[in-house]
Amino acid sequence: MKFLIASDIHGSASSAERISEIYGNGNFSKLLLLGDLLYHGPRNDLPESYNPKEVIKTLSELKDEIIAVRGNCEAEVDQMVLPFSVLSESAIVFADNLTLFMTHGHIHTPEKHPGGIDAFLSGHTHIPVLEIKDKVLYLNPGSVSIPKGGFPPSYAIWDYPEIRIISLLDSKPIFTLTLEE
Repeated sequence: MKFLIASDIHGSASSAERISEIYGNGNFSKLLLLGDLLYHGPRNDLPESYNPKEVIKTLSELKDEIIAVRGNCEAEVDQMVLPFSVLSESAIVFADNLTLFMTHGHIHTPEKHPGGIDAFLSGHTHIPVLEIKDKVLYLNPGSVSIPKGGFPPSYAIWDYPEIRIISLLDSKPIFTLTLEE
């Protein structure tokens, strides 16, 4: 399966539109969103083109393509305005004979997560990560709107056996990992 994975849109209309364009041009199976979709949060500055209503519109057009989990900035009102589930703290996706655990990363963390998984997908830190530890793949696509750690805005593509984290600015890979089939 081929997934587009993004996190921490934080109300940025331009970031949501760019992810929608990439999804539309990429022959993906699903769009996996790892939380913090609409609100910028009290610790963050407003992202470029902050417009949660436009993000709602953009993401709503992809409602049947999205699997999303709740971030620390999601609230019940977000579920009232979005036509896909955004309030589950985690989700499990079975793909390519692997069990992928999706979460935002503020409750379940790389240090504290359920066992029996092959991949741990999370956002929250706004810093991209792509590594294998103790036979578990850890993937954080970074943030598409408010990157941290000196990284550009980024997203990930899961195209088994290759996983890439890619710059939203120039579409160049930041990290690439090829799994053993």
